[in-house]
Amino acid sequence: MAIILASQSPRRQELLRKMGICDFRTMSLDVDESYPAGLSPEETVAYISRKKSDAAATLVSPDDVVITADTMVFLDSDRLGKPRDEADALHMLTELSGRCHTVCTGVTVRRGETVDAFCVSTDVYFRACEEYELRAYIATGEPMDKAGAYGIQGLGALFVEKIDGDFYNVMGLPIERLGRTLVRFGVKLF
Repeated sequence: MAIILASQSPRRQELLRKMGICDFRTMSLDVDESYPAGLSPEETVAYISRKKSDAAATLVSPDDVVITADTMVFLDSDRLGKPRDEADALHMLTELSGRCHTVCTGVTVRRGETVDAFCVSTDVYFRACEEYELRAYIATGEPMDKAGAYGIQGLGALFVEKIDGDFYNVMGLPIERLGRTLVRFGVKLF
């Protein structure tokens, strides 16, 4: 049995190692991440994670444990993806300033025909931020490859007043829930 993380995300790889899983492979998938209109935030990330899992299943052995995930940031019902440019990052961060938003991650774990999918949501509260702070943060380059234009594990933490939920979910992988699921698939964590 091999453990395969179907993601190239350095953060997700770091989180698997934090769980004590060091012997895993990664794979890159080219999956259309569109989704049907009208889905809730939780249904959206679950839908995309499942699409990734279905695509990965055709490329691995039935004995392999495959982990796929999709993380999105939602402000009210609006999805905030990765910023297109610095102006878009400033717009997103300005919108998040002084407000609560939700980070949702859909995770699918598969071994052969056995599939377990779940979604974890975390509310993140930003303090009111000054424009000069946001511009200085953007100048670091950190927000440019992150949904919602910030990384809670980096300098973006300076804007986070509090969270309600799983911190690691905001990084892209809810490790507590994933750990419980992997144990059911026969993965030894301790």
